[in-house]
Amino acid sequence: MCYASTLFLFTGLFKNGVRIKPWRWLIISKDMMVNEGIRSREVRLIGQNGDQLGIKTKQEALEIAAKANLDLVLVAPNAKPPVCRIMDYGKFRFEQQKKEKEQRKNQKVINVKEVRLSPSIDEHDFNTKLRNAIKFLEKGDKVKASIRFKGRAITHKEIGQRVLDRFSAACSEVATVESSPKMDGRSMFLVLAPKNEK
Repeated sequence: MCYASTLFLFTGLFKNGVRIKPWRWLIISKDMMVNEGIRSREVRLIGQNGDQLGIKTKQEALEIAAKANLDLVLVAPNAKPPVCRIMDYGKFRFEQQKKEKEQRKNQKVINVKEVRLSPSIDEHDFNTKLRNAIKFLEKGDKVKASIRFKGRAITHKEIGQRVLDRFSAACSEVATVESSPKMDGRSMFLVLAPKNEK
């Protein structure tokens, strides 16, 4: 970085006798057009308090924003003319990220756990898989029960269908069938969802 640009970053920029922060005049975000990144010649301007300032040229709008030491942010690019608002963009982004973080925190993530069965599954193995599935469902996860047909077993799909029907019936107290048994290549599967607790 050369001496002049370093000096510019530390001293700032003066426009009509008003000191402005130089980083405010960079394109801050890719998703919203800010300050010099706005390409329209004329904009409908909204002040920092929400009052309508009318239609201004881009340069006039930038000067008004500079005097308030705030950013000019394009909020409605498809309007005729585009609508810009004077605001502190850094603070706006911070509050937006805070809201998104809160929403993510309150959002429940539902995982899909898979339980693999076979057409000729033994009673003990069936009960073990069933216990695991019930444990997953009680935690609030969905369960995908699948059967892989090997060799000529694919000619007897009805055996796999009976195993899956028996499995869903055994889970009926804690789960509802979200998708009934269906084939996908050499596999047959069904999806069980936990019952909503009221």
